[in-house]
Amino acid sequence: MGYNTWNAYHCDIDEDLILQNAQLMKSLNLADAGYTYVNIDDCYSEKSRNDDGDIVEDATKFPSGMKALTDKIHDLGLKAGIYSDSGWFTCQLYPGSFQNEARDAKRFHDWGFDYLKYDNCAVPFDNITRENIMGRYERMANAIGDFSLSSGTPPLILSMCQWGREQGWTWARRYGQSWRTTDDIEPYWQSIVKILNQNSFYTWATDFYGHNDMDILEIGNGPLTYEEAKSHFTAWALLKSPLLIGTHLASATKETLEILTNPEIIAIHQDSVVGTSISPFRWGINPDWVSNDTHPAQYWSGESQNGTVFMLLNTLDEPADMFFKLAESPWIRAGRQYTVRDLWTHTDNGTAVRNFTAHAVPPHGVVALLLQDAGDEPDGLWPPCAVLEWCMHSNGTRIDE
Repeated sequence: MGYNTWNAYHCDIDEDLILQNAQLMKSLNLADAGYTYVNIDDCYSEKSRNDDGDIVEDATKFPSGMKALTDKIHDLGLKAGIYSDSGWFTCQLYPGSFQNEARDAKRFHDWGFDYLKYDNCAVPFDNITRENIMGRYERMANAIGDFSLSSGTPPLILSMCQWGREQGWTWARRYGQSWRTTDDIEPYWQSIVKILNQNSFYTWATDFYGHNDMDILEIGNGPLTYEEAKSHFTAWALLKSPLLIGTHLASATKETLEILTNPEIIAIHQDSVVGTSISPFRWGINPDWVSNDTHPAQYWSGESQNGTVFMLLNTLDEPADMFFKLAESPWIRAGRQYTVRDLWTHTDNGTAVRNFTAHAVPPHGVVALLLQDAGDEPDGLWPPCAVLEWCMHSNGTRIDE
């Protein structure tokens, strides 16, 4: 959890802006909510390396130097992140790290950074690399690991920004802590649901040791409505994607800050016992397992240390009632009843027995629930099985026929 400069500022960054946002993370209570990284994206360096071969910070943008800046960030109790690329250049054509991995890993450490976002632009010719994306990321991962061993210092967190290419969710945890699963996000509902749809098919890849990265948050940006922003944050948090704020904090609205600091949603994201993502148990509008970039899966659930988490997403352009049977989720025990906690209204909403309906969910809106076991369901319910398939009396009579 933290802040990244790209979505709000692109290349228009300098040390004063970075420090201002770090201070705002403290004064707006974002740090207290869990946002601890201040990450600088592309465009911070000179266009060429120095005579020694090192990346050099832009003297106009960062006149005090990177080490002075990271010291100030650390003095605030925060951590600092930097950016580079696995190719010849970054995406904005500043020096990349290909063939300079060991040098740059040391440089970033000496500058005082804790985290590296590593992009995928300016790819060298095949007859030079003789390897694919995985191989280029392995080079930097090895450089980070080697430097950590030789220096006796903690390794940089490695965030791999390979845009979902070559199925990073199947291999990237070998090298880093997160991997991008899709193309870049945009501050539009169409982008949010497209990314969610793609991620619905590989939620299994996220756990404590590595995370599907659904890209920087767009909350506070563009034409996203309040309900759409809530849905965006809920999905990213409950799927355990990194949560990196990407808006102008100095002008952030009360609603934006309210969404970003929802303590009950963040508690699920930061669960110290369960590191896995929620997953769809029913797609809703579409048949199960059908990809639809405008109408992704609507019914999701997952584990937490305090109960079963549900996310209901209304992808329609009009209000909708959303109904599900509790036992559709694999994390619900048949024959039990459950208390219902709404993670957005912060209210306890009674006890659910077998079924639950969320009424009038707003267009593009979300319902996030925490269900906790409240004991055996009432006696005498019919049918005797919540899931009727092959439900049978001890005398051999099938109830589902």
